[in-house]
Amino acid sequence: MQQSFINEDTQPRSAPRIATQFTADAPITLYHGDCLDGLRLIPDGSVTLIITSPPYNLGKRYEDHQQLDAYRDSYELIIRELRRVLAEQGSICWQVGNYVANGEIVPLDIVFYPLFKRHGFKLRNRIVWHFAHGLHASKRFSGRYETLLWFTKTDTYTFNLDDVRVPAKYPGKRHFKKGPKYGTPSGNPLGKNPSDIWSIVVHDWETGLWNIPNVKANHPEKTIHPCQFPIELVERCILALSNKGDLVFDPFSGVGSAILAALMHDRRAVGFEKEAEYIQIAHQRIHDLYTGALKYRPLGKPIYEPTGREKVSQFPHEWLQNSGDG
Repeated sequence: MQQSFINEDTQPRSAPRIATQFTADAPITLYHGDCLDGLRLIPDGSVTLIITSPPYNLGKRYEDHQQLDAYRDSYELIIRELRRVLAEQGSICWQVGNYVANGEIVPLDIVFYPLFKRHGFKLRNRIVWHFAHGLHASKRFSGRYETLLWFTKTDTYTFNLDDVRVPAKYPGKRHFKKGPKYGTPSGNPLGKNPSDIWSIVVHDWETGLWNIPNVKANHPEKTIHPCQFPIELVERCILALSNKGDLVFDPFSGVGSAILAALMHDRRAVGFEKEAEYIQIAHQRIHDLYTGALKYRPLGKPIYEPTGREKVSQFPHEWLQNSGDG
């Protein structure tokens, strides 16, 4: 389990200066402007990990709604530039949900996959992020997942499996076939490789879900952003796909969740965002991180499960009164 950025044994750190234009030595850069304009300032091969959640074309206030083909094509130049700035051993994590039109859904990961392949990227995992709460549908099953596409630029890439292993369900298993390993432990003492459907629920290793709460309602990280990244979702990718001192880049950084996750684990961080209000919130959250005031959900914290004693988990008495045969 990774330690918190600030705990009882450490004093709050002084926040580094936040650069507003990309420079190779800046520990933190927040660029206010268009993604493509900012990308042209980043040198070739200088980024180890690109992790982002682009606008879903849902007509949120920070995006213009487009026809689906036009929406997809608008990312052509961006993805080309992302490949240019990515290091040979680098990765892209592209997290998307569904585009919805007239009650019909289109999975955006399927829309984007051919675009990345056309630019030479190699898909390593299609990771399912499951969350328990969201909007309730009335004409289809309620959606409770989004997907994260992990692409690499080449066949030689950073992958720190030991940093994200999860406890094995049967750590006492041993090799049973006759041979030099017979009778010795068959697993890894650090734990097992998580599946591509991860869970942070401590007791739920067999299902292996990325069951990470989305940022809604009473989530401690909630800001005004309507589609906010949970920090712990980014942390897992940063730990596995980059090393300390590496440059982590979010081209659609919103209120800075990916930036915060990178800084928590001693990476350099660059974020681009066109909405001035989100840039201001990101600045404040970075300041709060270094002073110890940031509210966030720690990596690996078990998800709260109702006990049945809470009123909201009990059947309303009106339902019980009306449940008879009449």
